Amino acid sequence: MDDQNKNLILATVLSFIVILGWFVLFPPPETGTPVDGVTTETAAQTPTGATAPTATVPIGTDTATVGTSTETRADALEQAPRIPVETARLTGSISLLGGRVDDLMLKDYKTTIDDDAPIVTLLSPAGTEDAYYALYGWAAGAGIAPEQVPGPNTLWSLVEGETLAVGSPVTMAWDNGAGQVFSRVISIDENYMFNIEQSVENTAENSVTMAPYGIIARHGIPTDAQNFFILHEGMVAMNNGELLETGWEDIPDLDPVNGVPSERIDGVTNGWIGFTGHYFMTNLIPDPAQASRLTVKYLPNTDIFQTEAVLPTQTIASGATATVTTQLFAGAKEWEILREYEAKGVYKFIDSIDWGWFFFLTKPIFWVLHHLNLLIGNMGIAIIGLTLLIKALLFPLAYKSYVSMAKMKELQPQMEKLKKDAGDDRQKLQQNMMELYKREKVNPAAGCLPIVMQIPIFFSLYKVIFVTLELRHAPFFGPFQDLSAPDPTSIFNFYGLLPWASPDAGSVMALVFIGILPLLLGISMFLQQKLNPAPTDPTQQMIFAWMPWVFMFMLGGFASGLVVYWIANNTITFTQQYLIMRSQGYKPDILGNITGGLKRKKKTAANDTKAPSKGKK
Repeated sequence: MDDQNKNLILATVLSFIVILGWFVLFPPPETGTPVDGVTTETAAQTPTGATAPTATVPIGTDTATVGTSTETRADALEQAPRIPVETARLTGSISLLGGRVDDLMLKDYKTTIDDDAPIVTLLSPAGTEDAYYALYGWAAGAGIAPEQVPGPNTLWSLVEGETLAVGSPVTMAWDNGAGQVFSRVISIDENYMFNIEQSVENTAENSVTMAPYGIIARHGIPTDAQNFFILHEGMVAMNNGELLETGWEDIPDLDPVNGVPSERIDGVTNGWIGFTGHYFMTNLIPDPAQASRLTVKYLPNTDIFQTEAVLPTQTIASGATATVTTQLFAGAKEWEILREYEAKGVYKFIDSIDWGWFFFLTKPIFWVLHHLNLLIGNMGIAIIGLTLLIKALLFPLAYKSYVSMAKMKELQPQMEKLKKDAGDDRQKLQQNMMELYKREKVNPAAGCLPIVMQIPIFFSLYKVIFVTLELRHAPFFGPFQDLSAPDPTSIFNFYGLLPWASPDAGSVMALVFIGILPLLLGISMFLQQKLNPAPTDPTQQMIFAWMPWVFMFMLGGFASGLVVYWIANNTITFTQQYLIMRSQGYKPDILGNITGGLKRKKKTAANDTKAPSKGKK
């Protein structure tokens, strides 16, 4: 391998190290557990703007007790009468004050892998930390006053049903006393989709106009927000095929409308809008047959983030009834479930998962990984199987690369002779080298192709492992019960033999006292390097010598699933390269390369010892 080829590989590897260093310097923090019992002073809001000049939704401030401080989550839930929600996957309640969907927990997901860990809380009422809820109402237009339409503080009456469950909808009603009777029918499917049917019957002599809306409100940035550049959290929306994303930190910087930072999208027929976290999200899904207005805004006075879906203004004649239907998704970002909803008409709902710029790689990689996991029943083994498939796809490139490398070893004596003949004439040396490559049909750059191909695949797989819900708390074996988390083992307690816990993930101690998987990673990289003699250039020799151990510590804080992939990849690469080089008549001297490196270090140390000190005669 000539100097240019070595420099190209070296530059690629150094770039890779710099990018990996970024992950280590700015790692994703551990996901926190929702905290109950923290009091906050909050006020629910209604949206601004209108779908037509005759129906304007004003900003208002809650005066009801739901908007006041409470001491605990239980206290907040007792501020108004409630309708229980109970399905196989969800539990919670709906407040009759405002008809808010503001109490929802996910039965299938725990906050940690501990057996006694609480289940994940998704929605919480105003007055609690991380208050997060959905509410619906009507914006007053011509012929009706704002106080005569239901809003955040309307006290509804339950007229049908006792508990919201699959196949058991509930109906609530409110009479404004001015000739309009409002009703709301809420139903739920077996997963995470609510169906909200809003109706108004006009018994007055005059016609009225009003616009139905839905709101998702989030009080403050979530305490468990990752704030990590590889993951999008915040507003997510679909606008007729265009995915829109605005992070929590960027929403307050939107252009102000009437003093409120906002972004508004009109005329959306195939769309939805909501807030997404790492693994869970909520979304308002208007009727695609109607052109809706989607808005995201930030209310600085109350620190409330808000998404809105406002449907077209309805004109209800005397004696007539108007009915509109929207959907509310509130749950986990499960790939199969999102695909089902997409097939049922929620346009491109699968894109609510943050696939990233390399979506053309992350989507098929996840698809294969998902089905391998279904087939095998173990995500760790599925990752190893995925590695085998990727290496099989790249094998033609790898074969050419390793054959080229073996031929380069055969040409080494001729290359040394050319260097000796050329002396200091670099141009003559390069010309003679190119003639030699052409004559022997060797491509010196072929050895770089597997490295170049591996980098986007590595980052795509990291994206899949970090972002997708299916890796969350996915077990492998033994102590590795969460492949989305770093290796839980540590030399600090001799991998569980001593009676104290390993250092917390992400700490400096955890970085120093690495676990079993990073150690295996370093060893696999070291052995892969020793298939070839060390470079003659001292600088390259030093970099390549340190690289396995630097990677070992750098990747120690990464998700275990990613380290499993990297170990499997190194092992397969080592086997492929060894067998191909043997088939080309070149027998790698692994033991000799290891001992040779040790001898060079001893020789260098001996020379340093013998070197005379400056100033002595």
